[in-house]
Amino acid sequence: MPPSIPHLDNHKLEQFFGRFVSDLGAVMHAATVLVGDRLGLYAAMVDSQWITPTDLAARTETDERYVAEWLAAQAAAGYAEYNPDTSRFRLTEEQAFALTDEYHPLFFPGGFQAAAATIKDVELIVDAFRDGHGVAWGDHHPDLFVGTDRFFRPNYIANLTTSWIPALDGVEHKLHTGARIADIGCGYGASTIIMATAYPTSSFVGYDPHPPSIEAARKAAANAGVADRCRFEVGAAADYPGRGYDLVALFDSLHDMGDPVGAAAHIRDTLSDEGTCLLVEPFAGDRLEDNLTPIGRIYYAGSTMLCTPGSRSQQVGLTLGAQAGESRLREVLTAAGFSRVRRATETRFNLVLEARP
Repeated sequence: MPPSIPHLDNHKLEQFFGRFVSDLGAVMHAATVLVGDRLGLYAAMVDSQWITPTDLAARTETDERYVAEWLAAQAAAGYAEYNPDTSRFRLTEEQAFALTDEYHPLFFPGGFQAAAATIKDVELIVDAFRDGHGVAWGDHHPDLFVGTDRFFRPNYIANLTTSWIPALDGVEHKLHTGARIADIGCGYGASTIIMATAYPTSSFVGYDPHPPSIEAARKAAANAGVADRCRFEVGAAADYPGRGYDLVALFDSLHDMGDPVGAAAHIRDTLSDEGTCLLVEPFAGDRLEDNLTPIGRIYYAGSTMLCTPGSRSQQVGLTLGAQAGESRLREVLTAAGFSRVRRATETRFNLVLEARP
């Protein structure tokens, strides 16, 4: 006998089915974005001129039939325009801006690369769900490390030296006149290098426990021409060396730590008497219901696949999660010994807190 079908609200079912179709299309489309990014297909359309599949294949030395199907996929997803009268495609200036230059303030493909890496690691997370063990950052697919760097860098380019640091009390003046800065959980070093480029009279050191990331950061600093004032070392937040830092910064990293209170306490101890801790975390309200938004959807998914398993893999395993919210973050900083904590500024994606001893 066929299975019985429960009485359902057809309108709600249709709405949910529409969400499923949209989500499945987004997941399938993500792979085509990575193909276009990897092969330079978007870059070959950066001039926003109408182009045929034949022309694009010639420009990129790729197969015409594959290119034709790829262009159709881009048009269907709204990532390109199609003119049925001429059978030509193009990127609008806005699409080209967001898809072709990873040093622009808005760049999309890095986020898709990081997201695709989580799909490759599904079995790792399934196993962790079953017995509660953690998954260390270094155990993930290597695409995650590159994708994370490419995903976060545009946000830092847009905000770090133009908004976040100027919002701190007296910090920008110190950086212009010469200060010592530590960037904790620096990854591939994008945030450190951006600061070192903007404030050439200051000295910077980035610490991260993941050796391959530190190696990549050193190469990036050399390529950017800031290696003389910007170095990178393997080190954890709870025991990195040095004292008397004028600024210690954490960019989207505190919630990944197993012992964020212990890390914040060590940061406090390494600051100078008038030093500042800059904490940049994913934007979140204090209640779960405040975060049931498109941005919260991204962060909760990332936290499920990356942040919570990463914290669980370390000592203490507090698992703040990527949507901890300002009140919880303040609790962590206060427990670590900081006496003054304020929200310096915010964006749609980030909370920016300033903490003083």
